[in-house]
Amino acid sequence: MIDFFVHSFNTLSHGLLGYAVPFLFVLTIVVFFHELGHFLVARWAGVRVLTFSLGFGPELVGFNDRHGTRWKISAIPLGGYVKFFGDESEASTPSAQTLAAMTTEERAGSFHHKKVGPRAAIVAAGPIANFILGALIFAGMALYYGKPSTIARVDGVVVDGAAAAAGFKIGDVVVQIDGKPIESFADMQRIVAMNAGSALAFQVKRDGAIVSLTATPALLERKDPFGNSHRLGVLGVEHKSQAGEASTAPVGIGEALKIGVEQVWFIITSTFKFLGSLFVGNGNPNEVSGVLGIAKMSGQAASAGFQFVINLCAVLSVSIGLLNLFPIPLLDGGHLMFYAAEVVRGRPLSERTQEMGFRIGLGLVLMLMVFATYNDILRMAAS
Repeated sequence: MIDFFVHSFNTLSHGLLGYAVPFLFVLTIVVFFHELGHFLVARWAGVRVLTFSLGFGPELVGFNDRHGTRWKISAIPLGGYVKFFGDESEASTPSAQTLAAMTTEERAGSFHHKKVGPRAAIVAAGPIANFILGALIFAGMALYYGKPSTIARVDGVVVDGAAAAAGFKIGDVVVQIDGKPIESFADMQRIVAMNAGSALAFQVKRDGAIVSLTATPALLERKDPFGNSHRLGVLGVEHKSQAGEASTAPVGIGEALKIGVEQVWFIITSTFKFLGSLFVGNGNPNEVSGVLGIAKMSGQAASAGFQFVINLCAVLSVSIGLLNLFPIPLLDGGHLMFYAAEVVRGRPLSERTQEMGFRIGLGLVLMLMVFATYNDILRMAAS
């Protein structure tokens, strides 16, 4: 038992040292753009911004801009915040006494004295900025690298697999899945991987004719090139690239932006499918990752090349933007939920109700962090 803990500690220590720099690079970019979304819309709405911080805790370095905003880097680099005039804390919680004592001039620049529309826009701007960042990164990669295209041809059918049961034959070329055009074998793999246990409608070209097939991908565990295990949907087909078959087509700005938006939408829908599978008991909660897991992925991406780091940055940006929209007090989605209640009631929720909500939200976030970190430690110790 002692040997196990020693091995676990050594593994974690070695891994964390190698993952810290790429992790902080990725996280800083994602957090900066998230907070920049809040900041820019707040300035547009006439709200005074007191602080723009990358990280929490004691300030390491900073400066004041001409509008009086303190831009700073803080000691704990695991997030960030924008503090508005009228906020009592980094979570944008107000104090009724402080707000009531403000002068007319001060109220004009106070976040909490703005109408619910501008407040909601400021809060939503953070996650939206994350989605935009993700789309722009994916679009930029498409512009730089082009659009890969490998025909989605079936060169082998695994006996007793989902494809065999559905009637796939060697030589079939998949052209559509659930009405979505398939332009490459990678397109097909991506859709199949996220739809384990769900019936998919395939359109395949066979001997010049279009044939309709229905297949349900099986849930199997696969390892990625870094040795990480993932439970994915598998169809049970094989593809063998032939000489000169793989190609990369250049794309214009319009097509690149379309690709970027499609990638963002795919991450969002895939996340909800995963959460849905957890809700019905088909998903694996052990796949939930936290800070350590993201750090490990950052280090692995860095070892594979800058392209993979940037791709991870885009994926993480979209994921963090989506997570922040969940209706949990303390997160942006929780604030939006309070504003929706304010619209329905015609007045804000009481200070006590909001405080209780934030405490509940903090508890939920902390429990999720502990659970995710526990999963990360078990995975890293076992590697």
